[in-house]
Amino acid sequence: MGHYAMTDFSHMKRNRMYKFFGVVFFLIMSPFVNGATLVTTNYIISISQNCEEGNVTCDDVTYIGQSKKSGRSITLKGHTIHRMCSDGVTPCEFLGYEFKNGNTTYTVLESGVLDIKQNGHLLLHTQGTWRD
Repeated sequence: MGHYAMTDFSHMKRNRMYKFFGVVFFLIMSPFVNGATLVTTNYIISISQNCEEGNVTCDDVTYIGQSKKSGRSITLKGHTIHRMCSDGVTPCEFLGYEFKNGNTTYTVLESGVLDIKQNGHLLLHTQGTWRD
């Protein structure tokens, strides 16, 4: 009976340990699941999708862009952008993200391109590299 209680206690302790490490693993990996960083020549841009995992589209995306030269940063809210299927309704292909700041639009593409347009005029077109 004493041996059974000891074995049962060890099993409970081991289960708690697995749960603990599972939570730690989830917390460490979470930023990589819903976020990424684009590094260009002049900017470091962090993108975070704040929607539940598994959503095809997301209207709650955060952009934090920091200038490598000045250190100044800007935080914007935006959404994912997609190519639509032939029905014109169903999203078929993820293209990237779009963020607005007044009359300025920031587009970050999956290919690593950052475009900044003001009143429809291209201010910046640069290629970056995605980092986890």
